[in-house]
Amino acid sequence: MRQAANLWQAKAALQAHLTVVSEQAQDDVQVIDTLPLPVCGYTRSSRDRCFKALADDALCAAKKLDYYGFKLGLRIARSGMIIAYPLLPAHPHDSQVLDDLVDGFRGTVPADKGCIGAARGQQGLTHRAVLVVTPPRKGMTTPHPRCLLRACARIRKGVETVGSHLTERFAVARIRAHDLWHFEHRLIRKVLAHTVGVGSVRTQKTDCSSLTIFSRMEVPGSSISKGILALSSLQFCFADPHSAF
Repeated sequence: MRQAANLWQAKAALQAHLTVVSEQAQDDVQVIDTLPLPVCGYTRSSRDRCFKALADDALCAAKKLDYYGFKLGLRIARSGMIIAYPLLPAHPHDSQVLDDLVDGFRGTVPADKGCIGAARGQQGLTHRAVLVVTPPRKGMTTPHPRCLLRACARIRKGVETVGSHLTERFAVARIRAHDLWHFEHRLIRKVLAHTVGVGSVRTQKTDCSSLTIFSRMEVPGSSISKGILALSSLQFCFADPHSAF
């Protein structure tokens, strides 16, 4: 099935616009995390030809997985809607890519223990009005009150759920692309589908039509391009929720 990879910019713009129209991009509490994206079996990494100059070896401590590939950064609102999803190199530690995860955001960022190093040196983040809250390791003191830590621990479960959605329902870790362009388009397409799903669930909970979010969209360009984007949106709305796209 062809997926119109040349429309990747339109799909990315549509996903970003949906987060703004739904007012989720303005959420002042957004959770961050990363997902491993292997591009081939670890034992076959030395024979990789598609991503040789881009992918690298890494260890995912949470899944106890040695893999070769990339890392998908996630920043989500409290509703579960994906706000940012940068494609990151696999080898650097999460604390080293924190700037990419919080780029353009101001507010509170619950994170896991992997970001403790960056959270303890908050000078640059404070200047950008970003507060990273991580659970302390055993025997470590923390400047955050317990009530804040408990609240952030509850909120952090949301990003783990989103990660499971992308991995199990959308098969984001299944590599079917042979170049970075198609690989990134595949990620954009799956994140867009997830965003539409979250948006339609939110509108249904408020007894509104699932198309309310699209009725307020103003897509730049000709009437033909508007029609294409509207049809694409409707297809995502009424697609089988159990399909892997």
